Amino acid sequence: MSATRTQVGIVGAGPAGLFLAHLLHRHGIESVILETRSREEVEGTIRAGVLEQWTVDLMNELGLGGRMGQEAHFHRGITLRFGGGSHHLDFEDLTGGKRVTVYPQHEVLKDLIAARLADGGDVRFGVRDVELHDLETERPRLTYRDGDGGVFEVCCDFIAGCDGFHGPSRPHLAGRTEYGKLYPFGWLGVLVEAPPSHHELIYARHERGFALLSTRSPEIQRLYIQCGPKDDPADYPDELIWSELHRRLEAEDGWTLTEGRIFQKGVIGMRSFVCDPMQHGRLFIAGDAAHIVPPTGAKGLNLAVADAVYLSRGLECFYRTGRRDLLERYSETCLRRIWRAERFSWSMTTMLHTDPHESAFEDRIHLADLDYVVHSRAAATALAENYVGLPLD
Repeated sequence: MSATRTQVGIVGAGPAGLFLAHLLHRHGIESVILETRSREEVEGTIRAGVLEQWTVDLMNELGLGGRMGQEAHFHRGITLRFGGGSHHLDFEDLTGGKRVTVYPQHEVLKDLIAARLADGGDVRFGVRDVELHDLETERPRLTYRDGDGGVFEVCCDFIAGCDGFHGPSRPHLAGRTEYGKLYPFGWLGVLVEAPPSHHELIYARHERGFALLSTRSPEIQRLYIQCGPKDDPADYPDELIWSELHRRLEAEDGWTLTEGRIFQKGVIGMRSFVCDPMQHGRLFIAGDAAHIVPPTGAKGLNLAVADAVYLSRGLECFYRTGRRDLLERYSETCLRRIWRAERFSWSMTTMLHTDPHESAFEDRIHLADLDYVVHSRAAATALAENYVGLPLD
């Protein structure tokens, strides 16, 4: 068995794992990343991305924001549509100049991977059978096989499980409590060859269901409509999709959606999930391994990055001073922010979607919530502050 020695073993080359590796590198802390997918698969998995202001600032601080600055879309707010009306929320005005950045997650990962490899980082793609060992000792280990079946070992001081909801890390958290909610709807997402129909995101609540318009690039747009969580995209011909998008997105202001060629369709389910605690022995989990939010609140990637920041602070303090207090409080610190984001994402999701299990009374309550948001500066400010990103503790 071939063995490698490093300080931090990271399982997963998603946002949490890659940001953590960069943050550790900044402090001179070595890491090895193990990823079951190939580099092409990681970079080719299309994921939307709305970056909070502080996430953008961090990418720039780490020297990773060059391409983002040229290709991303910077939005000063969002538009809410319901009851035939259209209402713009100006986040820059409501939050003292903060805005959101639309830059797809897979593009973020491309930037992170390229920079990590350019720095001489050790990222091992295409591994399999990753296993965690000796987590309650001072020398935890990772073992895995490569594509040829060879067995390898990574010996380290700490392990960061950034390996997603189905990864091998979370089952090692003894005594954990898992909180979750499955929503009775999903999103049918489509990619469209068309110029932008609007300069910012449009969120729409309609009696036929939710809809969302988002810009991917000057030539490609991303749109969603609410559907059943297990619906087959093949059951939605292009004509039906455009019909539903026009009905749900258009309002009485005369704005019209621009159509184009639909070249990709997919259905995603909606769920909320939190694992408590997020650490055991020398293992710390981060990102989707620890929490999932419905995409309505645009919090998933940003929460993963926050986990990486908090964990890097604890590890940097340990290696610099020998203190363990920040590491011991890692779960507590992360979960405070996670539950705030879960609340906001749940609130946005329930407010904007029609739920077949809810009564007409509850439906009217959600419309009243929207009406309050667009007519109360205090309510609009609360939404804007959560959307652009609460400050890190």
